[in-house]
Amino acid sequence: MSKQKSSAIMGAAFLMATSAIGPGFLTQTTVFTWQLGAAFGFVVLISILLDIGAQLNIWRVLAITERRAQDLANDLLPGLGYLLAALVVLGGLAFNIGNIAGCGLGIQVITGMDTVYGALLSCGIALFVFWIKEMGYMLDQFTRWLGLLMVLLTVYIAVSSQPPLGEAIRQTVWPSVIDTKAIITLVGGTVGGYISFAGAHRLLDAGISGTGQLKLVNKSAVSGIIITGIMRTVLFLATLGVVAKGIALDSNNPPASVFRIVAGVAGYRFFGVVMWSAAITSVVGAAYTSVSFLKTFHPLILAYERWIISFFIVFSTIVFVFVGNPVQLLITAGALNGLILPVALAVILVAALKKKLMGAYRYPVWLQAIGWCVVLIMGWLSTVTLIAWIR
Repeated sequence: MSKQKSSAIMGAAFLMATSAIGPGFLTQTTVFTWQLGAAFGFVVLISILLDIGAQLNIWRVLAITERRAQDLANDLLPGLGYLLAALVVLGGLAFNIGNIAGCGLGIQVITGMDTVYGALLSCGIALFVFWIKEMGYMLDQFTRWLGLLMVLLTVYIAVSSQPPLGEAIRQTVWPSVIDTKAIITLVGGTVGGYISFAGAHRLLDAGISGTGQLKLVNKSAVSGIIITGIMRTVLFLATLGVVAKGIALDSNNPPASVFRIVAGVAGYRFFGVVMWSAAITSVVGAAYTSVSFLKTFHPLILAYERWIISFFIVFSTIVFVFVGNPVQLLITAGALNGLILPVALAVILVAALKKKLMGAYRYPVWLQAIGWCVVLIMGWLSTVTLIAWIR
């Protein structure tokens, strides 16, 4: 296997994982652990299983058909791809504003710099990644090393917090409470919206597609979920070690308070590094994937891909600088991500049954069954959550 292909395979996994691990990921994981205690372990386990079922189907079908999601949707029903692209791009833009805000916060924690200046500096770094001559390779390495850094720092905090591992394991298998809202939030935040397509579209850009590459596609898809699951688990354990001792977290910034309580000022600085790493890689992932949903619609979009990605990042930064952190927008985008998943996955599964798209390849029945289970579960949970939210 060539060095570039190997880099693209793991790069796609880390691009997907680091797209999922953003400021919202850190806050949601900490808050749900604070609320549910050790029972949150069950939510993490179920969400990982649902994530794998969804992602394997999405990545495999896109690889076999050698089409991006929007093109596949248009082949099934003219106009459906444009609708899917619009939902993904709007959701990605909303999240990117929050990601830029997270970059500013991370820089402020590390250096004391004002969040606005930290956001502007991070915007410049993200633009630099996309204007390097070897953009694909740079993207792979950038997300990989920052992803590893934030996992290692969080592992240190988790070990230092001394969580009750026995109780965590017991309630992961037999929880005292099951929170459906937490499940849909985690699944939507991991493989919802643009996130699951991030790695799949990266593989297509790297020329890794077709039935002959399915083993590599499977490896990359599962690796992305495992990386996300590891980060979620260690942050859960770090928070559990604090809340199990009866220590209250700072409601204004729960994840930062976990790091500060466990390791003092040094821990707080570690949090700044983790926050910035999570935010900047999510900025890169959201921009890259959102534009990948547009570039097949017109040759000019493909020709000016880097310029459009740059505009996406700069526009997100401008909105943050002049409007601030649009909390309601992020909440709405989170709900939208959860709702997009069952729709997008259903499109993928229907496409898997079309011979004109799949060629001679016969899609495994067991993967179809798992995929439709995820669609039904997420569709039901999304509907219940949406009704409760409206009320």
